[in-house]
Amino acid sequence: MAERFVKVYTRFNRIWHWSQVASIFLLLFTGARMMGLHQIGPFGLSVTVHTLVALALLLLWAFATFWLFTTEAWKQFIPTRNGLRQVLRYYAWGIFRGEAHPYHKQYQRRHNPLQLLSYLALKLVLFPAIWMTGLAYLTYGFWGKSDTGAVWLTGIANLHTLAAFAIASFVVIHVYLLTIGHGFRENVRPMITGFEKVEVSPEAEAYFEAEKPERLKG
Repeated sequence: MAERFVKVYTRFNRIWHWSQVASIFLLLFTGARMMGLHQIGPFGLSVTVHTLVALALLLLWAFATFWLFTTEAWKQFIPTRNGLRQVLRYYAWGIFRGEAHPYHKQYQRRHNPLQLLSYLALKLVLFPAIWMTGLAYLTYGFWGKSDTGAVWLTGIANLHTLAAFAIASFVVIHVYLLTIGHGFRENVRPMITGFEKVEVSPEAEAYFEAEKPERLKG
């Protein structure tokens, strides 16, 4: 296979990604204000912004899920154990010895096995946990009048906070991993321009050159 710069991230893909980034940072910031971790901004404003951004993000996730399945882009996130041990060894040991990354990105599979497992946990566990507890918290006035309402609210609030800290940890690790290898700028640039250096088969390369030359760069 040859390595080519291919436009693998569509405009919607990039808008979805950066809108999600901005929303998550706003939610973490306003959530921290509501918890009393900082005193920047009025409390009431933080509650309003947190609620509106959360609902907007939930709507964005619904559109993104529809897009993933209608374009079959969801296949990019199917987990695999092939090469997982090598990738784990690289991040635990090889990266500190200057070794090359054992995974080579391909057009049909851009994420390494560890990334796939991380995204799977994020999308199937953490994101559902955060929005289910958030919606339960938001609708407390409708279901919290029972004798056990306050007890349920405490559990929901704790689970919501735990999921938020887990997502914040994912963000920190994600940003840290962007700083290694080719460097932060090179790792972030594909999500801005849409072009990333990946391995493509001769058949795919010939197809792009003949039918979609705008998706090839250089």
